[in-house]
Amino acid sequence: MKHQFFKGLRIAAGMAALAVPQIAIAQDDVKFAIVMPGVITDNSFNQAGYEGALAASEALGLEMAYSEKVAQPDQPEALADYARRGYNVVIGHGSEFSDSVQRVAKRNPDTSFLIVNGSEATGNISTVGYNYRHLAYGLGLIAGEMSKTGTGGFVGAQQIPFSTNLLEGYTAGFLAANPDGKVLSAWTSDWDDVAKGKEATLNLISQGADMIFPTMDNATIGSLQAMQEQGVQGFGIYYDAIEDWPDTILQSAIFDLSGAMTAVLSNIEDGKLPSKAYEFGFETPEAARFGTFHGDVSADVQDAVNAAIAGMVAGEINP
Repeated sequence: MKHQFFKGLRIAAGMAALAVPQIAIAQDDVKFAIVMPGVITDNSFNQAGYEGALAASEALGLEMAYSEKVAQPDQPEALADYARRGYNVVIGHGSEFSDSVQRVAKRNPDTSFLIVNGSEATGNISTVGYNYRHLAYGLGLIAGEMSKTGTGGFVGAQQIPFSTNLLEGYTAGFLAANPDGKVLSAWTSDWDDVAKGKEATLNLISQGADMIFPTMDNATIGSLQAMQEQGVQGFGIYYDAIEDWPDTILQSAIFDLSGAMTAVLSNIEDGKLPSKAYEFGFETPEAARFGTFHGDVSADVQDAVNAAIAGMVAGEINP
C-alpha cells in the first residue's frame, strides 16, 4: 500500500476546457484524500481516479493525498486514518468501499466521505457515478450494426451495479441494432488479473463473439490482447483507448473523472461536502462522453449513434 500527498500540483494541459465552476477554496484550509483498490498505472479505473483527483486538486487549489493498492480488509483503516488526520473529504474509489465507508463515516461525523460508484448518499456520505446504461447503449448500437456473427461479448469482473448496468445497456443497444442477435457475458471474479481477462475473452470469441466490451481494471489489458491476437474488435472504457489499440478499438466510453471530481468537489462549503448522489452522463460531456470513432465505423452508423445520444439526453430514449 502506497501513500502520497500533493498540494496544488500542476498537471497536463486540458483543465482549462473543463466546464465546471472554479470556486475560491483556500488550499490551506481544505484537503481531501482518495483510497484506491488498485495501482494508479492500470490505464483503467484506478488511474482514472488518481488523475481525476489530481485534476480537482489543481483546479480547486486543494491539498490531495492518495493511497493505492489497498486490499479490501485494509480499507476501513486507510479511510479512518485520513479522517483522523483531519482530511475534510475522504474518497473510497469503487463500490467495494461502500461497507467500509458506512462504518467509518458513523465514527467520523465531521468528515465528508465520497464513494465512487456508490449506491446510497446519506448523512455525511455522498456518491459519484455515471449513467452507465446510456454510455454502454451507444457502444452496443455500434456493436450490433457491425457484428458479422450477430454475437456480442461483454467481460466484467463482478456482478455489481456498475457492471450489470453496463451489460444491460450494451445488450439493449446491440439488440436495438440487431434484434436477432445476442450478447454473451463472462465474469473473471478479478479486476486486475490480466491472464483471467484474456482467458474470459478467448472463451467468448470461441463462441462466436466478434464485438467485445471489457470493463475490468488492469484485467482489461488481457481482454484487449486476446481481441488483438484473434482479430476481433470492440470497445474501450475510461479513456480514448484507440490511442493504444488503434486496430482493435471502435469507440470508447470515456468516464472522465477529472471533470467529475472537479465538479463534485467544487461543492465543498465550510470544509464539508453536501451529501448528494452526483451523476454524470452524455448531458455533461466534460465528465462523460465518447472518444474517437475507428475508421471502420461508417458515417451512417456514426450518425445513428449520435442521434441516439441526442435522444437519451432529451429523455426520448431510456435503455
